[in-house]
Amino acid sequence: MEVTTEELRLYLGLADIDEERAELLLQQAAALARSIVDPLPDGAKAVVLSMAGRAYVNPQGVQSETIGPYTVQRPQAGLYMTRDERRTLNRLAGRGGAYTVDPTPPDASPVPSWPPLPGWFPGGVW
Repeated sequence: MEVTTEELRLYLGLADIDEERAELLLQQAAALARSIVDPLPDGAKAVVLSMAGRAYVNPQGVQSETIGPYTVQRPQAGLYMTRDERRTLNRLAGRGGAYTVDPTPPDASPVPSWPPLPGWFPGGVW
């Protein structure tokens, strides 16, 4: 799975893009994603674009800007993966989620094989 600089340009809605910088960010974002799931599953392109896009549009790592009485908070700076992006990668790879394990053998009888103790069964009679 490879993400191109053209795809990053389209994702960000830019007229042009710094090819070298975009390529570096895409490579680093893909490497970070592969640290969670390797090989990257189909659909991981969205996660890689999201990570690289955040880093591309905020190169100085500005976390807040104030103009007059208004302050805008930005997410964490740099190349990073959110908890939701990690979950998405794991889900795309078929990992995670809730599941149960039934330890009962398939040939188990519904009747106990031991004599139950008196008073063990509700109602006191077996």
